[in-house]
Amino acid sequence: SSGQKLDLSLGFSHTIVMSLPTEIKVETINEKGQNPIIKLSSIDKQLLGHIAAKIRSFRKPEPYKGKGVKYVGEQIRRKAGKQA
Repeated sequence: SSGQKLDLSLGFSHTIVMSLPTEIKVETINEKGQNPIIKLSSIDKQLLGHIAAKIRSFRKPEPYKGKGVKYVGEQIRRKAGKQA
């Protein structure tokens, strides 16, 4: 089954190409000066959560700089870095 493909450039040396099932609809919102938003929608809630978790697993949010793939509205607990 050939569904749509999602190209993610997450700061690695290569882009991550992820093939998505046909049940999932993808929309991207790219506003200047802000991080892009990937909007997923589907009837199958379990599959939707699985795909969202898989996208997030490529670059999980890290506690020092807060970089990574985050869910909308998610708060990342930040840690203090090394003290000089």
